Amino acid sequence: MIDKCISIEKALESVRHGDRVMVGGFGVPGTPFTLINGLLERGTRGLTLIKNEANEDGTGLSKLIEAGRARKVICSHLGLNATVIGMMNRKEIEVEFYPQGILAEKIRAGGAGLAGILTDIGIDTILAGEKRCIEVNGQKVIVEPALRADVALIHASVADPFGNLVYEKSARNFNPLMATAANIVIAEVEEIVEAGDLDPDHIHTPGAFVDHVVAIKEITPEYGILEHHAL
Repeated sequence: MIDKCISIEKALESVRHGDRVMVGGFGVPGTPFTLINGLLERGTRGLTLIKNEANEDGTGLSKLIEAGRARKVICSHLGLNATVIGMMNRKEIEVEFYPQGILAEKIRAGGAGLAGILTDIGIDTILAGEKRCIEVNGQKVIVEPALRADVALIHASVADPFGNLVYEKSARNFNPLMATAANIVIAEVEEIVEAGDLDPDHIHTPGAFVDHVVAIKEITPEYGILEHHAL
């Protein structure tokens, strides 16, 4: 069996300047803080970051944005991050908003190989903007293109060397979707077990979707937990 476990430095070589990068998580749960911090240290710039939100000021994704490493953020909301909201209002960064369910469906469609989805969410509102609208069975709907990325950074609780992943509790949010919708998938994990130790019925993301597995050396305060498996 292929061993996909490598160092964080080697894994993040896959992220290039200007890449479109999906980042898992919903607030703290499922956010790959170790990979984000590693990407910050590498100095990669011009990124388009795709995440449900930008975390809170000074943490997680916000670190990359505040450091000027991103040119654009695609998200559902920024309500918990006054710093990034200020940057958006000053036009220091471009922000593209989608309702949370639409963002998830766009990513799901990208992972399924679909060109896009049809939805009436936001029809006849400012959310429709200049988007293409069509009529289906007498109903007006918005054509939303699928969303894919060059790289996805995700967080899982347990992995085996092949990259089969198990998520813990609410960390199973955007991570499984993003693992299917990027050209390269890097998973940070709390624990790596031997091949064959994972119950196939308990695997959430098959290793076929994962390119690199990085072991988290320390569960830092950013993760907001005091002990293993509390995510």
